[in-house]
Amino acid sequence: MKLAIIHRSFQQSFRSTSASKGGRGSSGKMFFVAGAKNTARSGGGNERNRSIYQKFREVDLLDKKKTVTALKPGEDRAIFLGLGMILSSVMMYFVLGITILRSYADSVWTEEGVCVVLNSTVTADMNCSYNCGSECWRVSKYPCLQVYVSVNNTGRVSRLSHNEETQDTSSECFYVPRCQKDSVAMHVMIMNISERLKVNQQVSCYYDPSEQQESVLLTRLYDHSVVFHSLLWPSCMLTGGALIIVMVKLTQYLSRLCEEIGKIKR
Repeated sequence: MKLAIIHRSFQQSFRSTSASKGGRGSSGKMFFVAGAKNTARSGGGNERNRSIYQKFREVDLLDKKKTVTALKPGEDRAIFLGLGMILSSVMMYFVLGITILRSYADSVWTEEGVCVVLNSTVTADMNCSYNCGSECWRVSKYPCLQVYVSVNNTGRVSRLSHNEETQDTSSECFYVPRCQKDSVAMHVMIMNISERLKVNQQVSCYYDPSEQQESVLLTRLYDHSVVFHSLLWPSCMLTGGALIIVMVKLTQYLSRLCEEIGKIKR
């Protein structure tokens, strides 16, 4: 009887011990599963954060690409505008070089002085032709006014002409009017010029300092002011075109520099 009682108590203690061990094993398993779930949740959150960052990064890159693609055509247009301005100024320089600058350089009447009018008379009538239609030319007449002056009160007597064009057209007359049908109107114009010269006996004139040309000029077709103003606008256009190109290149350089600095900071 005692042996049976001892055997039964031993079985009961063994069962309680195994039950306690089973409970501990199940709690350990549950703790491991909970930890695995928490790790999975944290990993999923990190992946979400990464995906959101990648999306923002992609949007930022797209905005930069859009900005670059929007600026590039504008920069190209600005460069083309600057090159066009430079080419136009070069063409203007060429045209001015063969017209105004050439006439200005070929002129020998370079010195300015004071001329005293000695005589102003109408000598004869000169023939001229005017256009009366297609392939129609008719003859008219204008009075030839001769003016003699003394240059700088030196006693040197010279014949006065209006400008280089008048000197080339007629070396005898002071002024050659535009030929027209009404010869009376041209006669009145010449007489008015003669009266003005008689009233204003001292006038500024241009003469040849080398004294190769005996005649003097009242005005020059292209003087210093005309040459300056004719060269001013092409020079401004050339400077403006060069500045546009320089500013575009400077902007491109600064944008590249900012991108490099941004990459270094990242």
